[in-house]
Amino acid sequence: MPPRSRTPARRRRRRLFASSVLVIALSAGGLALYLNRHETPDTDQPPPPEQAGTPILDAARARTGLDRLTVAWNRNWESYDRNAFGPGWSGRGGEPVLTGGCTAREQVMKRDLTETRVGESNSCLVLSGTLDDPYTGERLPYDRFKSSDIEIDHVVALGDAWRSGASGWQPAQREEFANDVGNLLAVQKQANQDKGSKTPDQWQPRQAYQCDYARRWITVKARWGLSVQPTEKSALSNMLDTCGPPANR
Repeated sequence: MPPRSRTPARRRRRRLFASSVLVIALSAGGLALYLNRHETPDTDQPPPPEQAGTPILDAARARTGLDRLTVAWNRNWESYDRNAFGPGWSGRGGEPVLTGGCTAREQVMKRDLTETRVGESNSCLVLSGTLDDPYTGERLPYDRFKSSDIEIDHVVALGDAWRSGASGWQPAQREEFANDVGNLLAVQKQANQDKGSKTPDQWQPRQAYQCDYARRWITVKARWGLSVQPTEKSALSNMLDTCGPPANR
């Protein structure tokens, strides 16, 4: 007896089945590729600092962030070494270049000064400009070829970072912290020296800038997993009470 011929309906069912298998296989492969490209980042190690640095929290989120910070007394102060945060802040140069092509110092000068004039062959270099100092409110001229009353301040000082958790970091992470432009401000030289590595319970800027200062301080400590002392937390809470429209940057 001759073999039974396949009906059109049976052929359509076979083609439909084969197409379904192919779609499922492609979908599975696509899902695997997506997950590989969007793998959840390791939150234990902060990514390298970007050109814009750590984004600063608004007052409401800063208040929440402050409540979540670990409260602990400082430790390991006797072992602090500024060079542990990389060569760029030791006074010998060698700063890493950020994603925008400039060093952290250069990026902060370009961000914080107004009326700037930059180099023709190197746009990272600010040749002149004016700083409205956030700490004192003083207006300061800048000329790269003259003695300057402007310095770059680590808002959360390297010394305080060391005492509140950075002493346990790897060297690469400390260098990333030192070059986080979200933690850097161009400020009046004397105010920077008066502040040193003091915490907000020991030193505060002018009242008009206290809200923004506290927001930045809390943001940086939260971003980098640093602790606050009880007196430091109380001072930051009081500074947040002054918050209204941003006073500066």
